[in-house]
Amino acid sequence: MDIPDWLLWPALGAALLQALALVPGIRRLRGPNPAARTKARLDLLDSIASLFLITGLLLSMTVGESWLWLSFTGLTLLTLAYAVKGLRLLRARRAAA
Repeated sequence: MDIPDWLLWPALGAALLQALALVPGIRRLRGPNPAARTKARLDLLDSIASLFLITGLLLSMTVGESWLWLSFTGLTLLTLAYAVKGLRLLRARRAAA
């Protein structure tokens, strides 16, 4: 199945935006607050996982060989990051109550 060329440009734009999202995450890692650094680590993991996911799909569409393993790795990391963020949110709610 041929993928239209116009469909590759939005995927490339999304990959570029995810790469640019790494910059604020790296800057927040240098902050003095330990809680903010932990949140920055999770946000950075979220951005890296999304970048893996988008890059794997983009490479699978353009290159003849399969790069879906990169997408599955990104999906796994993304699931892990959201699970940890959810657990932290639940713990914060229980501590407040």
